[in-house]
Amino acid sequence: MSPDHPAPSILLVEDDQMDVMNVQRELRRQNINVPIVHARNGREALKMLRGEGDEPKIAKPSLAMLDINMPRMNGLELLEALRADPEFADLNVFIMTTSDLDTDRLKAQQLAVSGYIIKPLSFDTFGEGGTSIDGFSLFLDLLKLKE
Repeated sequence: MSPDHPAPSILLVEDDQMDVMNVQRELRRQNINVPIVHARNGREALKMLRGEGDEPKIAKPSLAMLDINMPRMNGLELLEALRADPEFADLNVFIMTTSDLDTDRLKAQQLAVSGYIIKPLSFDTFGEGGTSIDGFSLFLDLLKLKE
């Protein structure tokens, strides 16, 4: 792998272990076998990305999946911090939420979110309710994360 194209990886920022397992299972079902780096909240994710505190700095992920509702630093706060950081301003970020709140959606769009995933995550809901999981799937194809 050249430095221009590091090995693909996904940063998953999610405090609910059931949701983490759900995402891993769905990605496996799609034959997406890329490493998933897991952080339990936004603050932990930032430490990992920047190599702060006792966290070793992780390679910049191909994309990040953020849960909106997390303790300490939620998904939108993390997204805001990423967009303000020149190193991660262009990171492709997908927001995961159980709610379809317009205020969340609006704020995420203002922060140049790549897509919106309604939980529980399922790739079987193509076209249903306008969920952007089809956009996510397309994005994974573009990234060549699928084998």
